[in-house]
Formats: sequence, structure tokens, C-alpha cells
Amino acid sequence: MKLLVTRPEPGASATARRLEAMGHEPVLLPCLSVKTVPPRLPPHPAALVVTSGQAVPALPARLHHVPVFCVGDATGAKLRQAGFTRVESAQGDAEDLFRLIAARRVPGLHVLAVGERHGQALLARLRAAGISAVRRKVYSVAKLRHMPEDVLALLAAGGLEGALFYSAETARAFAALHPPGTGAMEAFTLSENVAQAVKGLPWRKIHAALAPTEADLMALLA
Repeated sequence: MKLLVTRPEPGASATARRLEAMGHEPVLLPCLSVKTVPPRLPPHPAALVVTSGQAVPALPARLHHVPVFCVGDATGAKLRQAGFTRVESAQGDAEDLFRLIAARRVPGLHVLAVGERHGQALLARLRAAGISAVRRKVYSVAKLRHMPEDVLALLAAGGLEGALFYSAETARAFAALHPPGTGAMEAFTLSENVAQAVKGLPWRKIHAALAPTEADLMALLA
């Protein structure tokens, strides 16, 4: 299948390689660009909370010994590769992450290391549950403003069979580009939440992974 990959780099290129290994033909259209920003983190947090692998490059080595709760196994792997030694994955979505943090009840301040405009709902839930928490921005996100002409022409000509979406934010950024030709395509999404975000566009069919992992998303294409 000829598939549009909409996630930001460096994940887009990694996904493209995986798709190629499966016999698919990826076309890259990163709908978001991510930039690390200098974090202002408390000196001695009790725990870190990471909802995206995009946060990992901003986290300093002085915190490698601190417990880290993350949303999924892919982010957990990135954290371990970066040097963090006490990583626990919720193996799911934001709801699973909340339940994990609430169950562990680490005493002290939890720092949500998140992107711009991210993490407010989780922060509110943690505080409501009596868990000390603050939110700190460690990366910014910018939407793609103009679709490249070659990708636009490919969409308009019906040259793509499907598109992959890893987040609701990416799906909304793609929809804002007013892409042509989606009615003849299938949307493959990481979760039901992401599937809801793509419903503003016409699709031949929308698929949601059984679990919010890349392995489950790729299983939709097998």
C-alpha cells in the first residue's frame, strides 16, 4: 500500500523504514514540527511524568535516577536509552497513565514534562486525587502551514491508499490543511481517541488499533 505518514520527525522516518520492511510505500508528510525548549524543572522532583517521547531529549542527566512514569512502551524505551534507570510504562493511554501514578502514590512532587498546551487535564486529575504535581513545558509544537505540492498532487490524483495517524493533534493539523482525496483512502489510527479526531474528513474507512502501540497500529496493515 502507498501510505501517508503524518507523525513528526524523527518518528516519521522510523515509521517509514518499518513500513518499507513490510512491503509498503510510505510518503512522508510530518504535520507537526517539534522543538526542544530549555526546561525549568524543580531541582529535586519525586517523580517525572512523560506523555510523549518528544519530551525525552529535554530531560537532564541529573534526573536519571528519578522514577519516571510514561504512557507507553516506546516512550519507555527512549527513556531507558537516554539513561533513565527507574522507568515504568502504563502500556496504554492517558487514562492508564493516571491510574498507574495514582496506584504507585510516590510521595512528593510529580513533574509533568510535556509539550506546549499538553498535560493540563492529567495535571488536574492528579491534583484532584491528592497527588502533588506541576506541569513544565519541555518542547514546543508547530503545525505544518502549507502542504508540499508533490503530496498535494498525489492526494488529488488518488495516488494514496491510506494515512497513518499517531495522535489527535497530528490528525487535526492534517485536517487543517484541507487535504483532497481522503474519501478514497483509509485512515489507520493509534487509538479510538485519534480515530475521533480524523472523523472531520471523509474516509473510505477508519481503523483504530486495538491497543495504543505502534505494533498494534502496524498489525492493521499486515
